[in-house]
Amino acid sequence: MPAEQLRAAARDVFGWERLRPGQLEAMEAVGAGRDVLAVMPTGSGKSATYQVPGVVLDGMVVVVSPLVALQHDQVQALRSRPGVRAVQLNSGLSVTARREALAQVREAAVDFVFLAPEQLGSGDVLPALVQGGPALLVVDEAHCLCSWGHDFRPDYLRLSHVIDAVGRPPVLALTATASPPVRAEIVARLGMRDPLEVVRGFDRPNLQLLVEDVREDGQRREAVVLRVMGEVKPGILYTATRASAERYAAALAELGLSSAAYHAGMRRPVRDEVQQRFMDGDLDVVVATTAFGMGIDKSDVRFVVHAEVADSVDSYYQEMGRAGRDGEPAVAVLFYREADLGLRRFFASGAPDVDVLRRAAALIAHAPGPVAPKALAEEMHLSPTRVTSVVNLLEQAGAVEVLEDGSVAGEADPARAACDAAEVAERHRLVERSRVEMMRGYAETTGCRRQFLLGYFGEELTEPCGNCDRCLAGASTAVQEAIDSPFGLQSTVEHVEWGRGVVMQYAGDRITVLFETVGYRTLVLDTVVENGLLSLVSL
Repeated sequence: MPAEQLRAAARDVFGWERLRPGQLEAMEAVGAGRDVLAVMPTGSGKSATYQVPGVVLDGMVVVVSPLVALQHDQVQALRSRPGVRAVQLNSGLSVTARREALAQVREAAVDFVFLAPEQLGSGDVLPALVQGGPALLVVDEAHCLCSWGHDFRPDYLRLSHVIDAVGRPPVLALTATASPPVRAEIVARLGMRDPLEVVRGFDRPNLQLLVEDVREDGQRREAVVLRVMGEVKPGILYTATRASAERYAAALAELGLSSAAYHAGMRRPVRDEVQQRFMDGDLDVVVATTAFGMGIDKSDVRFVVHAEVADSVDSYYQEMGRAGRDGEPAVAVLFYREADLGLRRFFASGAPDVDVLRRAAALIAHAPGPVAPKALAEEMHLSPTRVTSVVNLLEQAGAVEVLEDGSVAGEADPARAACDAAEVAERHRLVERSRVEMMRGYAETTGCRRQFLLGYFGEELTEPCGNCDRCLAGASTAVQEAIDSPFGLQSTVEHVEWGRGVVMQYAGDRITVLFETVGYRTLVLDTVVENGLLSLVSL
């Protein structure tokens, strides 16, 4: 698909005179039939990477998105464009509207169809998609495939089988943040083939990065409230629990701020009202758990404050990145207490129930044929979401196979299958715990915080940023690789115990390596070299 044709469609259909960095590169690859993983911050125009090719491609574009409200907005926006046809499929549709939408999909009488991942388990959706024959399949918020954070959606895990079932069209995966292991996990889980990775916009120089150390909760509560009171509004205050969200919102309201809590324990209409008030500018502060944020594109957020440490640098970057999307100065503040890491480690250390894994493997092995996930859930008295997670572990262990229609087959010994699946889960757990430790690294670094963040995501900033508390205090110096180090940034290395990894960053005499088996590890360079613990791998 020629670049000029894409530019013309962007101009004539959408009114976009210029395309942003990375957009055209992704569009051309999609138009050429190549899989693409695009990592771009919210507000940078990720949706354009499929909308523009979608009006040029011969066939419909299927967009899998977890946000029903956002789907509705996108459908309405596309329908306002000349000649563009778009529908959505979700549980909120009436019977008649759903029937009409499915008919249009089967006949490929639409350019775009938006659906939530949960819809792929409905008996009528996949056959309609197969009959319609998508020209492109888009996975929005693709980090939901990964188990590292709160946005994990097990229903995304059936996508690789859906892709095969609908004829293996090109796949475009979109996310606002993805570190190297998350990108690799997205590619693997979707079965992407030699994808082009378009990574743009990790550096947000307008964001001032601050960390405040606190010793106990009483001090924290007062410091957080004072910080929020003193910042330019509007802003977001993230906290770890629903109860603390309610307490902070009440405390801020008592001091005269227009504030409201937002968490998953609230009724959906109440949450929607809070979100809409914030978007409309009626609230100074939203005090939220991590339930708030995905799909929120409010450009004038002036601060994001975290009252407690996030569960990973991935999560933290995504959440704090909701500030300053208009390019104007904004601030991201993390209140850090070392003891908080214990809670995060606890959440990251959950182990699967081996008995549940064994029962699932036994039911699948002894069934007369492939087992539908719904039947497995009913037999085991588990939720469909839980069953999806169990089957995913068994599949990663090689004990079962998920067929194109979503049913599961396998003949592995149940005890062996459960043991292997538990080992897979243990590897995931080690990586997730290493992400918690990297949050410690960010909070406790003596160097430039932006250099630390960008290094985590595989990018190098050679000079201190000048816009973090470390730089402002004069504590940062240019980060350079140790002159006598044989390990360059982004080089592949082999550890005697942990196996293969990639060098992510240097900080003084420390080297951080991302290992495939145990996640992030920070090592003393002299010790590594003197004891021959690492060796370069030639690729």
